[in-house]
Amino acid sequence: MVTLRGSVWREPRPGHAPPVGRLDWLLAGTFAVASLVEGVVRPGLAWRPLVVVLALALVPALLWRRQRPLHAAVVGWGVAGLLSGLQLAAHPGDLDLYSMAAVLILLHALVRWGSGRELVVGTAFVAVVVALGMYASSTGAADVLGGSALLLLVIALAAVFRYRADLWHRQQREIRNEERAGLARELHDTVAHHVSAIAVQAQAGGVVVDSQPEKAAEVLAAIESEASRTLAEMRSMVRVLRDEDAVGHSPQRGVADLPSLARADATLTVEVSLQGSLTRLDRPVDAALYRLAQEALTNAVRHARSASRVRIEVRREGEDVRLRVSDDGRAEPGPAPQPGFGLLGMAERAQLLGGSLTAGPAPGGGWLVEAVLPARVHA
Repeated sequence: MVTLRGSVWREPRPGHAPPVGRLDWLLAGTFAVASLVEGVVRPGLAWRPLVVVLALALVPALLWRRQRPLHAAVVGWGVAGLLSGLQLAAHPGDLDLYSMAAVLILLHALVRWGSGRELVVGTAFVAVVVALGMYASSTGAADVLGGSALLLLVIALAAVFRYRADLWHRQQREIRNEERAGLARELHDTVAHHVSAIAVQAQAGGVVVDSQPEKAAEVLAAIESEASRTLAEMRSMVRVLRDEDAVGHSPQRGVADLPSLARADATLTVEVSLQGSLTRLDRPVDAALYRLAQEALTNAVRHARSASRVRIEVRREGEDVRLRVSDDGRAEPGPAPQPGFGLLGMAERAQLLGGSLTAGPAPGGGWLVEAVLPARVHA
């Protein structure tokens, strides 16, 4: 119980309160007109001018109710308390305006938009005012029960709206975080692959530039081609991020594009093998297989020791698709390296689609990355 009270007391204000708008002005204007009309036409109303003036003090409170919920509640319920005090002290007759029921809106706003401290202080103030009003009007037990139930209902509704909105905003933050993580994976997989290939080609060019100038020219051409592909993919990704309509004009690569990763040059031979029916995969699975293969190839190019060959295999196995990327490099001595962003991103891709991914030394030497994904992603 102490923990609950402490958490309520430290609760901050919701950070997404809308500014004063047309509906707020309409509400305040309607209340002002209703108070004036009731003050003029209602028979038996004591101290008519004073009551109407006090009621009109709620107009600014209705406009402030989201930005300054405690101040608005104190003003509105303070007016109600003042009228109850006058009723108790002077017994002038009827001092109630039906339009003063607008103080319930201020109570709702206090619970919906106030901080924990404002909520505790404000509801305590409201409770005192309500108790004073019931005592001044000699309210019976049935009216006390009904009035208390109404106030509790207003508080409960405001709390429900508050925490439903908070839940919605948390869900939106989670969605944005997932989108940022997905973008980070896309950037890492795209840029790391091409830049690694450029770095390897540049290293090879430095070796052959003196002894084999013609080979150096081939290496420079490969670097230029790889850089052009990098720029094209980056521009495509930025276009998709800036314009949702561009998604249809810039489809993601998939299994059918894996043969483009194959190459045979002085630095590395990459073989691609596709087996089984791979043409009816769900789009997320199709794109994930390409990115997983691309990232596994990048890791092999950057980290495999003395690797001369990388083999990429994709085959259909019933309702699943299996991807294997292996190289013929030598195993690193000592303990296995800690997984970096590449392997973590690959594992996240597989898990998000309901699949699995393993990576480690292969039994016959080299490094093996193996992923199993469902061919169909169930919504």
